[in-house]
Amino acid sequence: MQVKEVLLLLTDHWADWEASYAIAEINSTGNYLVKTISVDRYPKISIGGLRAEIDYTVNQYQCFTSLAMLILPGGFSWGEHPYQEIADFVAKVHEASVPIAAICGATVFLAKHGFLDHTKHTGDEFDYFMEELKGQDYKGQTNFVSTQLVADNGYITANETAALEFAREIFHVLEIDTSDEIDAWYDKFKHGMIR
Repeated sequence: MQVKEVLLLLTDHWADWEASYAIAEINSTGNYLVKTISVDRYPKISIGGLRAEIDYTVNQYQCFTSLAMLILPGGFSWGEHPYQEIADFVAKVHEASVPIAAICGATVFLAKHGFLDHTKHTGDEFDYFMEELKGQDYKGQTNFVSTQLVADNGYITANETAALEFAREIFHVLEIDTSDEIDAWYDKFKHGMIR
């Protein structure tokens, strides 16, 4: 099997914990290689102070046939910048039928740019979500579901408290293990090893 890439799209002050469960397991399978991508090559510092080097820029990346998934963790800067170049890249990824997974503030970014107008989705609380989208041309209100995670139309969306659910759904989409093994992994991390 060809090793495919999973791209972790980083912004300044990205939420390091939101994708941590997912990328650790994905990278350990041998079938996938996690790489970082951003608007430029400058290292991105997470909310927790982790400094991440950038492998690709969104304007440079063209290898969509070897791309298995794009993951967008949340972070403070999604609400501070329009990131049109990221929106253009997300559109290319979606056109290539590559799954896109977004959590927390990254779901608002997708909604801002119209990606979720016709897709069932979630994010943080609905009132907060709508406040963040005030003044934007968001048409997806009737598709918002108040739940931990929604998978629809090639998108996985999750709220900020759903890092484990986010990882589990990503694992199922990428088929990193059997469904039973993935669900057992989720159960262990969600409910503890010792009960």
